[in-house]
Amino acid sequence: MTPPDPTAPIYLDHQATTPCDPAVLAAMAPWWSDQFANPASRLHRPGLLAAAAVEQARGRLATELRLTLGEGTPAAGSDGWAVVFTSGATEANNLALKGLAEAELNAGGRRRHLLTLASEHRAVLDPLRYLAGHGFRLTELAVGGDGLVDPAALEAALEPDTLLVSVMAANNEIGVLQPLAAIGALCRARGIYFHCDAAQAVGQIPLQPAALGIDLLSLSGHKLYGPKGIGALLVAPGVRLAPQQHGGGQEGGLRAGTLPVPLIVGLAEALALAQADQQPRAARLGALRDRLWAGLEALGDIQLNGALAPRLAHNLNVTVAGVDGTALHRALRRRLAVSSGSACSAGSPSHVLAALGRSRAEAAASIRFGLGRGTSPADIDTALAVLSATVGELRG
Repeated sequence: MTPPDPTAPIYLDHQATTPCDPAVLAAMAPWWSDQFANPASRLHRPGLLAAAAVEQARGRLATELRLTLGEGTPAAGSDGWAVVFTSGATEANNLALKGLAEAELNAGGRRRHLLTLASEHRAVLDPLRYLAGHGFRLTELAVGGDGLVDPAALEAALEPDTLLVSVMAANNEIGVLQPLAAIGALCRARGIYFHCDAAQAVGQIPLQPAALGIDLLSLSGHKLYGPKGIGALLVAPGVRLAPQQHGGGQEGGLRAGTLPVPLIVGLAEALALAQADQQPRAARLGALRDRLWAGLEALGDIQLNGALAPRLAHNLNVTVAGVDGTALHRALRRRLAVSSGSACSAGSPSHVLAALGRSRAEAAASIRFGLGRGTSPADIDTALAVLSATVGELRG
């Protein structure tokens, strides 16, 4: 293994991505070369072994999230949950949102209203806006200054023909945790489908989709110390989707394409590891996050973005008053790997912070800290020293 570079900046951007855990790399290793067969090739032993590895991984994901797998798929009708492997949460979101809307049209259904939050990830907003240009109506509900949606406001925004509500579990920029159980109860009582982008939450907080009333849940491997390029869509019994990618008929016809066995095995291993150390990791990182916040508050004129609780233990997002945002991040990047918002929207003003009422200049002068398994108390102290010197100089 390559030794760490002592000149590298301290990495505090774990919401953008995480390093692949060594145990995950070890679990994937045999499937790259020794056991390389296509899992769809079931006329020989190597193909059957690969297929068995995929199904074992599918079962591990279901077990970790307390789901009972069905015999079929949503495309064919299933009496249990389906785990559909995708390239990541973005593809899973597209399959969930566009697949559900298209299935409604194909079945002759009349529900055309979709509801989401103004602070959702672009991987949810963009597919929904696409649907809004193709015969559906979209409500983008405002959030409060704390970044949280009021369930009563959400209930008031529901319409008789609401088909779907999509609300993320944990915000990718400000880390706030939305009231999923309350939203799920509202949707279930009205027969409305509930989709949840849980890319930032799976493996970080206790999350059981079935108990929360979630019908469709998206997740991604690289957010929980797994490999990039793999994710999954969890589909509740009775939910029908129209495939968005056609070809070889893999994944019950819902997602064509040769399955990447090493990545699937790695995703399952990463989730199992994340579930196993979830509570102690959250306690340790929460304490480090609070230490960071206390040090930042001491600098003065630092505004917290989003409620401090409920929030992911490893997230902190602040706005630094009295500095130019471009100059701030240019100065910090030599010592600290942090971001001003979503890595998927780099270079654009943060629509999440805009939803909280921050101006364009304030959003540019904001910092998202994402702590991780490797973050130490020394890292936090060094980060505070760097921030103190940098902010002092820029406010000079």
